[in-house]
Amino acid sequence: MSSTAYFAEITPEPFLRRIVLWSGVTLAVAASLIILSLPLAAWLRLAGTALWAAMAGRELHQLQRAWRTCRRLRFWAGGDIEVLEADGQWHAASLEAGSVLLRKAGWIRLRNRRGGRHGELLRGDARSSADWRRLQVIWRHVGA
Repeated sequence: MSSTAYFAEITPEPFLRRIVLWSGVTLAVAASLIILSLPLAAWLRLAGTALWAAMAGRELHQLQRAWRTCRRLRFWAGGDIEVLEADGQWHAASLEAGSVLLRKAGWIRLRNRRGGRHGELLRGDARSSADWRRLQVIWRHVGA
């Protein structure tokens, strides 16, 4: 296979997306409880909790919106990334700092063509998935 045509296509799993979403909700609630327990005036605690809830809700909403449009990820040997969006077209995306790929799992942070950012929790097995194996090779080659 030519190195210019070498790519890996990964489909994000809805189950992993739900894990990320519910962990975000759980941590947002936990942080709200911590803010409410601070030794501050009641109005400051309520204002802080409301601000925190608004910020967390906005973040989780943006994440869900990005997931609705992202169907598949394509990683090219040269380091380019494309996202198959809901419109059926592949669009360029870029890798953000904080992305990590391990043997069986990865957290990929992306910026889409409109500037929106989101993360994808991925998992795979190099023994059973040729695309996961190719992704591992590309990741090492590009030096992400």
